[in-house]
Amino acid sequence: MKFCWVTVLVKDLEQSLKFYEEIIGLPVSKRFKAGPDTEIAFLGEEGTRVELISTGKIENTNVGSDISLGFEVESVDQMMESLKEKGIKIDSGPFQPNQNIKFFYVLDPNGLKVQLVENITH
Repeated sequence: MKFCWVTVLVKDLEQSLKFYEEIIGLPVSKRFKAGPDTEIAFLGEEGTRVELISTGKIENTNVGSDISLGFEVESVDQMMESLKEKGIKIDSGPFQPNQNIKFFYVLDPNGLKVQLVENITH
């Protein structure tokens, strides 16, 4: 069995696409209409993808506080600085539970926690 994608129901597709493309760095691999008020976009090129679904009727999403999406970055410190320059608030962190990993969290436009993690090699 292969994990294919995670689906996020979004309030505003354009705002969510901007976040995942410009901040996270995921390119749109597929985007299409799936009905009169529904549009779907897949982001990412290889491996697991992120699927964004907009129905045009969502005012609030229910993402849950115990779920997060994790993305690897080269440098937590550089990413935090880049996000501050773009006006994106750090939700929590940075944390370094051991010498091999460092991470922090931001929220996507729908309130979903996104973990940005640096794997440290010594």
